[in-house]
Amino acid sequence: MYTVRIPKVIKFGENALGETEYPKNALVVTTASPNLSGKWLDKMGIQDYMLYDKVTPEPSIDDVTALISEFKSKNPSALIGLGGGSSMDVVKYASQDFGVEKILIPTTFGTGAEMTTYCVLKFDGKKKLLREDRFLADMAVVDSYFMDGTPQQVLNNSVCDACAQATEGYDSKLGNDLTRTLCKQAFEILYDAIMNDKPENYPYGSMLSGMGFGNCSTTLGHALSYVFSNEGVPHGYSLSSCTTVAHKHNKSIFYDRFKEAMAKLGFDKLELKADVSEAADVVMTDKGHLDPNPIPISKEDVMKCLEDIKTSNL
Repeated sequence: MYTVRIPKVIKFGENALGETEYPKNALVVTTASPNLSGKWLDKMGIQDYMLYDKVTPEPSIDDVTALISEFKSKNPSALIGLGGGSSMDVVKYASQDFGVEKILIPTTFGTGAEMTTYCVLKFDGKKKLLREDRFLADMAVVDSYFMDGTPQQVLNNSVCDACAQATEGYDSKLGNDLTRTLCKQAFEILYDAIMNDKPENYPYGSMLSGMGFGNCSTTLGHALSYVFSNEGVPHGYSLSSCTTVAHKHNKSIFYDRFKEAMAKLGFDKLELKADVSEAADVVMTDKGHLDPNPIPISKEDVMKCLEDIKTSNL
């Protein structure tokens, strides 16, 4: 038997943001500056809300603690995560303490966080992947409106993340016929959008990717990426090489097209500051990504992958 979990309600497509009704006295959580978040809130048409815009990129458990400390006594009716994965992950973790429903609205399209039971936060300076049913959104709102004015590099990082999740999810040992169907369709849409310059299709592809990989797992590519993320490399950027190398190692059916898509996006070579052996030790602790990998992974395998990334032997 398999179980697939998705949000209770998914609103997607053009004008989904403005046509959705939001509860009064909701707490909107974002990383965006007031000028930008104000524009988004006007588009939403939300009334009678509170705003917390102090979430930091690559958030830690301290961001969650700060949010709870400032707003729990104000009894918000719901939490709305408005932004990238950072805002949504903080809302996912904090909502249980507030005892209210959560609405997730992605403004970048790559993490698929609005669809998944995953949450990524830093603890003691290190990123940790968490997975619990309680992290699933009660409602997700997906609208391509946010793409207008988004810097190209942010779009590239985001769509790379979505491609990596879809293809790694397809290869995951935890997958099933439904998750593989979702992941494969997601990559087909994203690959076509990248190669034929149709970025308006990124949000839909990312949403399908989240529904797919969120019910199985990502694999070696994501495990490799975290050592680069810990050195400050944006997550999507790190996956451009890490997932390419992982697909090469795993002999994935997606290797050639994934590499082609990354070349079209024009990512630069990755640099690794840490010693390769020490970095490999860190990667090997990531059982959540390595155990579902389609083939067993040794430290020597990881070191080879990291060396190939450093030398651009992709």
